[in-house]
Amino acid sequence: MTKKNNIAVSATVARLGVVLEPDGSIEEAEGILNPACSRSRDGELIIYSRSVEKGNISRVGLITASEENGKLSVNRRGYALVPEADYELRSKPGGQGVEDCRVTFVPALDLYLMAYTAFGNDGPRVAAAISKDGFNWERLGPMHFPRLRNCALDDKDAAFFPEPVLSPSGELCIAMYHRPMVFLPDVSDSVTAALSLPRRKRQCMRIAYISFDAVKRDIKNLTKVKSSRLLLPPNRKWGSLKNGAGTPPVRTSLGWLSVMHGVDAVPKGDGKWSMRYSAGLVIHDIERPDRIIYESPEPLFFPETPEELTGVVNNVVFPTGIDPLSDSEFDVYYGMADFRIGRVRLTVKAG
Repeated sequence: MTKKNNIAVSATVARLGVVLEPDGSIEEAEGILNPACSRSRDGELIIYSRSVEKGNISRVGLITASEENGKLSVNRRGYALVPEADYELRSKPGGQGVEDCRVTFVPALDLYLMAYTAFGNDGPRVAAAISKDGFNWERLGPMHFPRLRNCALDDKDAAFFPEPVLSPSGELCIAMYHRPMVFLPDVSDSVTAALSLPRRKRQCMRIAYISFDAVKRDIKNLTKVKSSRLLLPPNRKWGSLKNGAGTPPVRTSLGWLSVMHGVDAVPKGDGKWSMRYSAGLVIHDIERPDRIIYESPEPLFFPETPEELTGVVNNVVFPTGIDPLSDSEFDVYYGMADFRIGRVRLTVKAG
């Protein structure tokens, strides 16, 4: 039990094992990972995987799932998005596509919103898509963020809030997490360079605001961000190198709850580093989500199983999907070493 801002929280995690792994197809040759999830209007669980073809070509998979006697059965149903827009395609080798989406149903808009990383010639950029049913998606295009001091245009790890909230200026807005890259000195040791920066200037979670009135007038305004605010600098005890959004936030009696990720640099010797991706908890004030009321003082879970320790990228648990089962219990879907999809059962209580 720990406290931050007079909030006491107890959280436990139980691993439920591997949900999906590559099926041997060309489209999943380099992994199936980092899933979003949502419920259809009929209550069916939908999983949106990142499916990676050889050459790091990513698609957003469309998978339905059902559970019986504690076992999850999955059905691959094709793709929600494949790389086809110009901002998702590259003219040179090195990867391209649509990556690491998060999906949120927003009742005030009566729409599913998808935030994803579009990897094209300009590099990684956050883009948005919408759906009426969770199965058929329409692109809105790249998000337009205000220029931020010390931040590059490259941006990742975006997720929409499910309800309009108040911005720091008091305007009713659609809010979203995002994590812009930062400018680093042109040196060979980027980890040491990043660690030399003050914590607030490292790569970390921000919260962006889009006018709700503007979005109601025209859904295309969803891509027009009015402001962005630093949300959570890297923790000193874990995720000290950088952090970023994990799952979309969900409303609970404690506040907006999300499972985030944090990255630590682990020295290997000879001046080299390895990375460890862990998962933690963050809870926001319901009306003003820029106000953090709880942050995990240590990871909820970190790489321990063989599937989490070894893969395309070793030592990674990367939470991206959350399925609320009650006000205090959640299934969290996550990438395992950038190669498989796992699930944990998260229980969070006050006190």
